[in-house]
Amino acid sequence: MPNSTSSVKAKGKRQKAKPNCFLLFTFYFLIYTLLFSAGCGQQQKAVNLYVDAVMLAEIDENEKAIEKLNSAAELNKRFSLAYSLLGEIYQEINDYEKSADSYEKATELNPWSFRDYFNLGRVYQVMKKFTQAVKAYARACELEPEHLDAHINTAKCYYEIKDYNSALIYGERAEQIDPNVSEVQKALGDIYKSQENYDRAVRSYERVLEMSGNGNIYQYLGYCYLRVGDSDKAIESYSRAIEVNDNDWEAHRALGVAYMVRGIDKDNKDEVLKTELRKKAIRQWQISLDIKPDQSNRERLLRYIRMYSK
Repeated sequence: MPNSTSSVKAKGKRQKAKPNCFLLFTFYFLIYTLLFSAGCGQQQKAVNLYVDAVMLAEIDENEKAIEKLNSAAELNKRFSLAYSLLGEIYQEINDYEKSADSYEKATELNPWSFRDYFNLGRVYQVMKKFTQAVKAYARACELEPEHLDAHINTAKCYYEIKDYNSALIYGERAEQIDPNVSEVQKALGDIYKSQENYDRAVRSYERVLEMSGNGNIYQYLGYCYLRVGDSDKAIESYSRAIEVNDNDWEAHRALGVAYMVRGIDKDNKDEVLKTELRKKAIRQWQISLDIKPDQSNRERLLRYIRMYSK
C-alpha cells in the first residue's frame, strides 16, 4: 500500500513532498543564536556548521552538507537539528538506512518533533519495515491529531502487518479529518475487504470511484460483489475494469469467474442464458491466458476450460 510529506496542521490539508530548508533555517537560526550568543564557543561552531550545511543543501551540495552536519554533531552531541537535516538529506539521496538512523537520533533528542517522527515513518515505509513505521507514524499522530497523511500512512502500515483492527482505527480517524479524499476511502476499502466486511468495502470503493474513477477499484468492487453474492454487479464491475485496460489479464480472469458463477447459478432457470454465460466465462479465461500465459493458476484455468467446454 506508498507517498506523503512534511508537516501541515490545517484540517485535511495535504503535504508538500519536501520541506524548504531555507525557510526553516531562518527560524532555527534565530533560536540557536539566542541560545548560544552568551556563551560556549564550541556550541557556536556547531551552529555555524549547521548554517553552512543548510546553505549547501539548498544548492544540492549534499556531500559537503553531510560533512558539515557530522562535524556539527560531533561538537554538540545533542544537536537534534543537525540529525534532522541529515535524515532529510539522506532521504533525498535514497540512503534510507542512514536516513532512518539520523531521524531516530533526532527523535531521541527531541521527542516532540512531529516532522522527524513523520519522516522517520516515511523512510521505514519505503524500506518496508512496517513495524517500525507504525511506531513512528503513531507518535506523529499523537503530536498532531488532525494531520491527515500521518493517519493515512499509519493505517496503511498497520494494514501491511495485517493488524486490521489498528489499521481501521487510523483509517476511520483519517476519514473524520477529511472524508473526501480517495486515498482514505481506498485504504478503508482494503481494510474492510481484509476483514471480510464486504458491504462496507463496497461503499468505500464506490466512494473512490465517485472521487477519482480509479480503474483498479473496479476489480476490488467486483471481488466484493462476488463475495456478497451479487454476480451481476460483479460482471458489471469487472467489465468496466476491462474497458479501462483491455490488457488487464486479472480482470479478464475474474470476469470469467463472475460469468461462470452466474452461469451455474441454480436459481437461474434459463438454460440458454446459462450456456451463453459459461461460453463467455471460457472466452474470458482464454483471453487472460493469451495475455499472461505464465500466470500461476494457468493449469487450473485450463482444467476449467476443458471441464465447461464439454
